[in-house]
Amino acid sequence: MILDLSDDALEYGRQARAAFGAAGGDDLVVRAQRAPAQRESLVAPVLDGLGAWDLDPRADTDGLEAAAALCRSAGYWAVPYPLAERLAAPAGSDADGLLVIGGVRPAAAVAGVEKRWLAVTVDGARSTVTGIGDPRPGFGFVAELQLTPVDDGGAGDVALGLVLPCWTLLGMLDRAVELTVAHVNLRRQFGQPLSGFQGVQFQLTDAEVERNGLDILAKHALWSAATDRPEALEDALALRMAAIEAADVVFRVCHQLHGAVGFCDETTLSWLSRYSQPLRRFPFGLSGTRELLTRRAGRRGLTGLYA
Repeated sequence: MILDLSDDALEYGRQARAAFGAAGGDDLVVRAQRAPAQRESLVAPVLDGLGAWDLDPRADTDGLEAAAALCRSAGYWAVPYPLAERLAAPAGSDADGLLVIGGVRPAAAVAGVEKRWLAVTVDGARSTVTGIGDPRPGFGFVAELQLTPVDDGGAGDVALGLVLPCWTLLGMLDRAVELTVAHVNLRRQFGQPLSGFQGVQFQLTDAEVERNGLDILAKHALWSAATDRPEALEDALALRMAAIEAADVVFRVCHQLHGAVGFCDETTLSWLSRYSQPLRRFPFGLSGTRELLTRRAGRRGLTGLYA
């Protein structure tokens, strides 16, 4: 079991973070919200320059690690583009991306991105996306999907389709903690920085433990998917459950320590928090993920780090 990305993947992630920053950084998501139809023109040139579409996550371990690092860097800036979904496209398919769906009214954050999408349920039922509704106001770029069933051969595609978005969410948590540490070091109360108060230190420790734990679990799930383990889907569901729980803790702590300003659009944390919501709620939230994991793992339970 290897729980570290390769040096090449880590360097690729660093270069990707720098490229997104140079292309606009935090302003990318602000501009995309004003004009969702421009998401492609805002982000695609950066991804083309990084060679993102030359990666082959499903056939090449190095490509998979690079894809994970790229998704994490995109999450750091809340890049307004369904990158993980594009990178999870099934091998041998003419689809541009894969959307894992759930519920009776499937939806995804793909409004404004005109691509050939393939949708798949956790049980492997595949459909083509034949229409995308209008985005829900104030909720990222989430829109309901119109589907045409294809077949039931998508079971092998689901694990990666769940794992890569968790890497995007991990990048958001990286940034949220980083911003909050900077904030409490800067702000002063009673003649000392907020970071000097024990209660603040305890809260930051809770957030960092969750973020660091998710980091390790994400690497395990990525390794599980790369090696085609029979438990890969269970590991991916367990990762998703851990990612949602970690995001709940991290954003709660970060908002508390920022105070009211953390909910203002002038604060980067507010944008990160808002655009983490689709990742946390779709294709299914915490209770839905837990139910699916329980149904699949049953009495057999989990293996590896999740045991």
